[in-house]
Amino acid sequence: MSSWEERFKADHYIYGTEANAFLKEMQPLLKSDGNALALAEGEGRNAVFLAQQGMKVTAWDYAASGLTKTERLAQEKGVEVKTEKVDLNDAVWEKGKWDAITCIFGHFPEKLRRQTLAGVKDAVKPGGFLVAEVYSPYQLSYGTGGPKDEQFLYKPEEFLQVFHDWRIVHFFMGEAERHEGDLHNGLSHVIQFAGQKNNSLMNR
Repeated sequence: MSSWEERFKADHYIYGTEANAFLKEMQPLLKSDGNALALAEGEGRNAVFLAQQGMKVTAWDYAASGLTKTERLAQEKGVEVKTEKVDLNDAVWEKGKWDAITCIFGHFPEKLRRQTLAGVKDAVKPGGFLVAEVYSPYQLSYGTGGPKDEQFLYKPEEFLQVFHDWRIVHFFMGEAERHEGDLHNGLSHVIQFAGQKNNSLMNR
């Protein structure tokens, strides 16, 4: 059993039930009735928030216990979220499927991280968005959440290189206060990215 599978079996929501602050800030950019994919979504707080805004949301995670809690939270909030047990190592990225993809503190080894970002780039529709907030390597010295192994932490150039031909709406690397359940608490060092895939209208 994975550590995440075990961790999400806790009765309470270890990251809380409120959506990430950066996702809330960027949500007005997103197509309110669009199709959204929430990557490494854990217990569902961000997916449920997007569903509450009217989006058709699918949550991916490889921990079944997290997906169960996602379904429970969606039911409690009176919305629908489709859940799929997906190991990103084996993910199938359908070209141009999603109006928005979110990655909120989804941390993976570097090879899988690059593979996932490339998959996201293909899978977002022209005019669609990626919204991500993740920890940078500087987070190790803050001790307020996230992986303890630097190989799981993002470097800013990973976003800037992969999405060099997108319209970057927001890019930030620096400090932010985060209070999300038991495991994200206090001053943190984050990377925030909101980018829009170019479509033909933008290139005229």
